[in-house]
Amino acid sequence: MFRKIPLAWLQLSFQKARLLTAIAGIAFAGVLMFMQFGFQEALFSTNTKIHKSFRGDFILINTQSESLFSTRPFSRRILYQTLNNPNITSASPVYIGILPWKNPWTNKERAIFIFGFEPNSDILEVKGVAENISKVNVEDAFLFDTLSRPGYGDVAANFAKGERIQTEVNKRKIEVRGLFELGSSFAADGNLITNDLNFQRLFKRELGEIDFGVLSAKEGSDLETVKAEIEKSLPKDVRILTKAGFVRFEREYIENSTAIGFIFNFGAILGLVVGIIITYQVLYTDVVNHLPEYATLKAMGYTNGFLTRVVLEESLILSLLGFVPALFVALGLYALASSGAGLPIEMTFGRAILVFFATILMCFVSGLLAMRKLKAADPADIF
Repeated sequence: MFRKIPLAWLQLSFQKARLLTAIAGIAFAGVLMFMQFGFQEALFSTNTKIHKSFRGDFILINTQSESLFSTRPFSRRILYQTLNNPNITSASPVYIGILPWKNPWTNKERAIFIFGFEPNSDILEVKGVAENISKVNVEDAFLFDTLSRPGYGDVAANFAKGERIQTEVNKRKIEVRGLFELGSSFAADGNLITNDLNFQRLFKRELGEIDFGVLSAKEGSDLETVKAEIEKSLPKDVRILTKAGFVRFEREYIENSTAIGFIFNFGAILGLVVGIIITYQVLYTDVVNHLPEYATLKAMGYTNGFLTRVVLEESLILSLLGFVPALFVALGLYALASSGAGLPIEMTFGRAILVFFATILMCFVSGLLAMRKLKAADPADIF
């Protein structure tokens, strides 16, 4: 196959402008796929970062909860009953809600996510939480996420200067007593952490109703066995998930139940289709322009199989030439999106391989479509 590549290359490079246009079109399709896959993975990464940060082996959650950011409460009593299992060492309730935060400098309000934990809770492995969690054990004291989006005000910088940061959340005066680093997501632009009593004061909720619970098992215990034992004791409206299952639970919700998950998949498919159309037009035009030459080769005894391989080799060359600039442009756009939007979007080897083979497939499909004209070339008709 490769010894015939010079013929394919000579045909492609015969018209330089058309070749460059084809490369640009394929690169554009590749960049579109890179960006869609990159944003999709950033969506999954940011929306499951908090899930991965909990120190625990199991999560209890209401069966009607759709995601971490769309929960249904259940009784705290059910959580504490799991301590009857000798392999469970701790059971910690978690409270989640969203309320308007008032920017201390502009007075503009913006929704912010709030997490409530028991006093001095150590179930969240996030930078700054362990060092500062004791500071929220006074009335209306909170920790602020320094990686929140800018609309909440320059809280971190002013706090670092020693300024006292006071504002309102849901019309109630609160004070920022410490900082932590979790990061924004597609669901949350910013985050606050406090203890359960301060959470109750804001939301006016009963502490007996929790959003989910975190369970820790004895070291060395068989987690699947423990999970099965707890499942038997739970009511029908509460389910138990492993930590990995909790992450999958969130990903599946984004993929299957939200419009944004569909949009990213559709965008990647659209990029593939655009690339097929562009490559097909180039290859089809090349075949039409060289029909007399192809007919001559047929008259000399060359088979359709030989000519088919030539067109497919053109497809392979185009895919390779289009993928390289797409990769470098995507790297630049990833860096720009990461710094500008604060999203953890970066190139991975697996994604590069995926787009590489998608580009080859895209060009090969175009080649197969263009070959229909080639197979119809009859020397007697043309001459």
